[in-house]
Amino acid sequence: MIQRQETPQAVYIHIPFCTNKCHYCDFNSYVLKGQPVMDYLDALEREMERTVLETPPGEIETIFVGGGTPTVLLPDQMESFLNRVRTYFPNTSSNLEFTMEANPGTTDKEKLQAMIEGGVNRISFGVQSFDNKLLEGIGRIHNTDDVYRSLENARAVGFANLSIDLMFGLPNQTLAAMNDSLDKALELGLTHYSIYSLKVEENTLFHTLFQKNQLPLPDEDVELDMFLLIMDRLKQAGYGQYEISNFAKPGYESRHNSMYWLNRSYYGLGAGAHGYVRGSRHVNIKGVQPYIDATLSRRPLLEQFEVSEQDSMEDFMMVGLRLTRGVKRADFIRQFGREPETVFGTVLNKLVSRKLLETTEEGYRLSPQGLLLGNEVFGEFLSED
Repeated sequence: MIQRQETPQAVYIHIPFCTNKCHYCDFNSYVLKGQPVMDYLDALEREMERTVLETPPGEIETIFVGGGTPTVLLPDQMESFLNRVRTYFPNTSSNLEFTMEANPGTTDKEKLQAMIEGGVNRISFGVQSFDNKLLEGIGRIHNTDDVYRSLENARAVGFANLSIDLMFGLPNQTLAAMNDSLDKALELGLTHYSIYSLKVEENTLFHTLFQKNQLPLPDEDVELDMFLLIMDRLKQAGYGQYEISNFAKPGYESRHNSMYWLNRSYYGLGAGAHGYVRGSRHVNIKGVQPYIDATLSRRPLLEQFEVSEQDSMEDFMMVGLRLTRGVKRADFIRQFGREPETVFGTVLNKLVSRKLLETTEEGYRLSPQGLLLGNEVFGEFLSED
């Protein structure tokens, strides 16, 4: 199992602060006001130091800073944070992809300049919709003017690789509203679009409303029509759907997220971050102050466990089939030393016969029908415990 030998070439870093908590969000994030931001950055540095002593990094291919909203950091905090990242992960590929998530309205030119000088070369903006009423309804505090201004600022300081997130299946969202958001998004001519369906997660305001039958979601047929519309519009505009929810101009696919989909190892740093290093997965302590306190004496682990070969093979199939190119037999052999058919032959034959999977010259991929029923397909690879 190659994951037990390989040194991660990807780094995920979590900044848990945000301006407010959106109604659908169950991420490990905390409203910024009153938070010990510099103490947190100091703690991150201590975790980085311990992590790279334990597993020295080789050449890093991708870095991704997520949250929360990393761009709530002030320009001087941003500069300090990025200096620390470069200190502990100095050996980066000449083709490094360094992504930072951002919220529209939190990126003035001074902050963007600090980001680009600190090595960031890709920004992913959480736009979600171009309908201001829908944005208000999901608890976002930005509006479409903020979106245009943020993108204009990013381009002005030199960012060329820009992505936005959109959402569908939102409360009160219609097919026409989705189409209008797609019109406005595609007019921007960005390199990458991520488009996700709303999932009602526990411990969110939307979950509380859903339980009370007070969340006016589109019905399943309308949500399916939205997804079909999204795929068609993006394809017509020249974007390749390289993963179920992700579309890119050729050469602009997210290389960091592809590390996850290819079942590769990655460092995970920060409060609540997940990592996968030397065949072991870990989750960090989630609370900001408990995370800070833990780093004073140790790595801030909440839990850590070895991944069995069987679990890793199941992960390979489930995440790999999210890619529209599918899973490659050669990759499976490289990671596990055997062919996927010897492990999953019965499941693969069943899914091919049901026309949810297609065979390719290199392996297997979701069929057009399978693309719409991905979770059903992925669940087939889970062994019965």
